[in-house]
Amino acid sequence: MAKIVGKYKLETSENFDEFMKALGVGLVMRKMGNTATPSVEITLEGDTYSLKTITTFKTTEIKFKLDEEFEETTADGRVVKSTIKLDGNKLIHNQVGDKEKKEKDSLLTREFTDTEMIMECKVDDVVSKRVYKRQD
Repeated sequence: MAKIVGKYKLETSENFDEFMKALGVGLVMRKMGNTATPSVEITLEGDTYSLKTITTFKTTEIKFKLDEEFEETTADGRVVKSTIKLDGNKLIHNQVGDKEKKEKDSLLTREFTDTEMIMECKVDDVVSKRVYKRQD
């Protein structure tokens, strides 16, 4: 099984603007999101994962235990209820938006290989694919 813990750097990104648009992200935030080349650091301490996303604009970090719901503030400022489960070499990250604010749910699937992390971002019928190269 591929190792999840490690450092990754964004190499390619497809359809990310459409994904952000479907989530309701504003133009300025989308422009920053499209020009950013994030690095991702994943660590594991005991049974708690940390997933840190670093860009020149902003650094976000979530700490989570597998299969336990937690509150997450996304990079675009939404507050969602998240659950992350491990399925083979994939982390399945389910984000549930606030229905009272008419926020959408999204699903982030991170698949790990020996050399990369392939991230699929999905909202409604819009899918974005982002490939990160392993740095360590």
